[in-house]
Amino acid sequence: MTSRLPGARALPALLLLLVTACTTGPSLENQGDVTAPPGDSKHLTIGSAGFTESDLLAQMYALLLEQAGYSTRILSVTNREIYEPALESGQIDVVPEYAATFADWLKTKADGADADPVGSPDLDTTMKALRALAAPRGLTVLPPGRAVDQNAFAVAAAYAAKHRLETLSDLGRSGLPVRLAAGDECVKRPYCEPGLKKVYGIDITAVDPRGVGTTQAKQAVQNGQDQMVLTTTTDATLDDFGLVLLADDRHLQNADHLVPVVNRARAGSSGVRDALGKLNTVLTTADLARMNEQVDSWRRLPENVARTYLENKGLVPKG
Repeated sequence: MTSRLPGARALPALLLLLVTACTTGPSLENQGDVTAPPGDSKHLTIGSAGFTESDLLAQMYALLLEQAGYSTRILSVTNREIYEPALESGQIDVVPEYAATFADWLKTKADGADADPVGSPDLDTTMKALRALAAPRGLTVLPPGRAVDQNAFAVAAAYAAKHRLETLSDLGRSGLPVRLAAGDECVKRPYCEPGLKKVYGIDITAVDPRGVGTTQAKQAVQNGQDQMVLTTTTDATLDDFGLVLLADDRHLQNADHLVPVVNRARAGSSGVRDALGKLNTVLTTADLARMNEQVDSWRRLPENVARTYLENKGLVPKG
């Protein structure tokens, strides 16, 4: 019988094990032979990072795996410092991740906080680096999908129409002064103020530290205090504030494509790969944004939104 535990309804005992895993941290020396044949446990635990998009992906993973004959449960663990060691140890078998972000996180874990980033705008380069970092930890990174959740920049729709802006290059060529609503780290991050100036020639006059994609940041652009906001490509609320994304036409942002990451010894089989690979044939960035909206704005449950999507795509039978 399938035991699905969405959101915070995780088993306390298992959470205790995860906290212990974070404290002790499985070492690379104790991982065993990572070249051993991949495992195919029929009872899999899927990790969610506890935010809407991760919950949706975990639910879709569960439904696809169940369709392929696996029993599943979902465990919400909001901290990567906890769930990644649990994935290494086999207490979690599958998690949805983001290619460039996870590659940089594993690089930092291996080489320290000063390690150079390995994620890049090029997906193939990013995936090569990610798999090289994951393999010694007993992890397998499955093929990436088309859906991408990466940093993005939005302006007011009326502002875009007035100045004929569709891309960040358009904004750079316009010469317009831009006050940017973003996190305070934007002033030094290469994907943010420095990159916008260097790659696009945008005249950033100031960074308004209102956070990444927060309500306050979007309101500041809506009312004209700021001209642009840092958000993400799957932000489901832009229409609510009259905002539109400008295309990153020169590929400043890293390739944060969605990728399933599995514990090789328990879930590295072709059965798991094939089941989850079906999502890659249909899921787009726009699809994910619409599903986020249904949960965040319409207050639908992630499990219901996930099932309806997969049913409509013909990946699971209608119940």
